[in-house]
Amino acid sequence: MKKYILPSLKMTLLLMLVCSLLYPLLIAGIGRLAPGGGDGQTVTVNGRVVGYALVGQKFDQDKYFWSRPSAAGFNAAGSSGSNKGPSNPDYLKDVQAHIDTFLAHNPGIGKQDIPAELVTYSGSGLDPDLSPEAAKIQVKRVARKRGLPEDSLYRLVDEQTSKPLLGFLGPSTVNVLKLNVALDKLNTDKMK
Repeated sequence: MKKYILPSLKMTLLLMLVCSLLYPLLIAGIGRLAPGGGDGQTVTVNGRVVGYALVGQKFDQDKYFWSRPSAAGFNAAGSSGSNKGPSNPDYLKDVQAHIDTFLAHNPGIGKQDIPAELVTYSGSGLDPDLSPEAAKIQVKRVARKRGLPEDSLYRLVDEQTSKPLLGFLGPSTVNVLKLNVALDKLNTDKMK
């Protein structure tokens, strides 16, 4: 019996040391090397933090590019998807409501032209990015509300587009918070 208990106790103590002390310290050290030092990538305007680059923000005013809908209500503490399947009647009702809202605020756009990400929830409920197409389909509304030429907004979306890693890994994305911060700056620069 002693030949089994002593090695088991040693292994337990060793794993406790590795799993509850060494591994967390290693991960915290790696986090300090990441952008933001492991505390998140903040976006600042005039020295004031306006949000986190990797957490979706709610934008629903016509003068801004809208974010993807959030099943979590953009609450980072309660991040979640809707957990409803694509045939769930409640989910379909939510999607239809998002479509109706988008069409009401973006006249001239057909239902078939709306990118799915603008009317469906993401898995986390806090997706900070859109595809360039989802941002560009909103240009007419934003240009009209801000009195800006559409071509300058298309250029702004292109400037704010992050290309795939190594040119082929993943899709091109536009961070909505950074795009709207750049939009405010563009609008301010125009006023000067």
